[in-house]
Amino acid sequence: MTTLRQWIPCLTMLLVSLISYIDRNTLALLAPTILAETGLSAEQYGWIISVFSIAYMTANPIWGRLLDRFGLREGMFASVTFWTLASTAHAFASGFWSFAAARAALGFGEGATFPGGLRTAVQTLPLEKRSRGIAVSYSGGSLGAVVTPIIVTPVALAYGWRGAFWFTGAVGVLWLILWAFVSRRPELSRKPERATAAGSAVPGPGWFDPRTWAFMCAYALGAMPLGFILYGTSIYLSRALGASQADVGKVLWVPPLGWEVGYFVWGWILDRRVAGAKDKLRVYRWIFAALFLCSLPLAATHRLAARGGIEAWVPLLVELFFEMFVASGFVMVSLHYATWVYTGAHAGLIAGLGAGSWGAAVALAMPYMGRLFDQQQWERAFLLATLFPLAGFVLWWVGASFATNRATSPTRGAE
Repeated sequence: MTTLRQWIPCLTMLLVSLISYIDRNTLALLAPTILAETGLSAEQYGWIISVFSIAYMTANPIWGRLLDRFGLREGMFASVTFWTLASTAHAFASGFWSFAAARAALGFGEGATFPGGLRTAVQTLPLEKRSRGIAVSYSGGSLGAVVTPIIVTPVALAYGWRGAFWFTGAVGVLWLILWAFVSRRPELSRKPERATAAGSAVPGPGWFDPRTWAFMCAYALGAMPLGFILYGTSIYLSRALGASQADVGKVLWVPPLGWEVGYFVWGWILDRRVAGAKDKLRVYRWIFAALFLCSLPLAATHRLAARGGIEAWVPLLVELFFEMFVASGFVMVSLHYATWVYTGAHAGLIAGLGAGSWGAAVALAMPYMGRLFDQQQWERAFLLATLFPLAGFVLWWVGASFATNRATSPTRGAE
């Protein structure tokens, strides 16, 4: 029976993922003010986001392997210390290159966030609770996106946007103090058992395994709207709807709330529907198909706000809430699929590959999205964002089906 004490590690990972998203979302929230003061264009802003995403993409599998090999205690302390310093460094930035350097450092340090969360869930919770444990660990990210406008906006209005980054650094220091105590627990301080050919019958993800690519495509492309909405909404509200920085801060918490709710809803569904299913792949197919269909309304989002004025904001925010709820499902189902295929022994690497591939998708897409925003082609940008989940669903289906057919073919079975 799972006790409250057993959930403390996952709750600590909730806090660290919350802090990581406060750190990264502070720039997105304050983008209208920062761009106006520094003279950066939306396309340049898109490249700055891309630099972060490239560093994040690269760092995720690296941190994943390090955590799988050396353990959570030292790994998470090193990563959070590094990204706390990088977050504070934003307060000294004044142009494109200084912001890009600070974002690259932040992205590299934050690469341990979700490998640490998934590693913690599989290391501290029984199998039948792991999806909800992953939801708890990962939900700090969406919760961070929710609370950033509420917490950071007053700080920025009182002390300026540079003061907001000093605040994010202070929050990171507080978590490090908490981690110094929590990480003494035996299940966190011990080194993970290293998987060997004799000790693990299931190899980890490999670049020549179609299931690895199926997982990464579902995660990266299916969840791409999270990045688009997260990083683009403040600029959209400001430029397309004429919202002030204060107005943006008042409403920007609504869309990520769908992301937060989604983690727990999809985690509960997966624990209930997949754990005992005989044909798990069939269940995954049905859930992914439902997620794809639910992502289609994103294409019409701009039309909901085309009338202009405050009355257009309600349906717009509801739609963005729903699409982040759907996108979180792609994250949860793809992770559940990968840990089923490869087992929890490779949890850090699985989380690293998933979050890293998502970072790659965001890195490739956001500069072009920024250009569309500069050109005020709002409808085209939302339509393009809708195509990513379609591609993720199709490529996952092809990759997973190919792997299954190859494994069950007569030739393969005779080897």
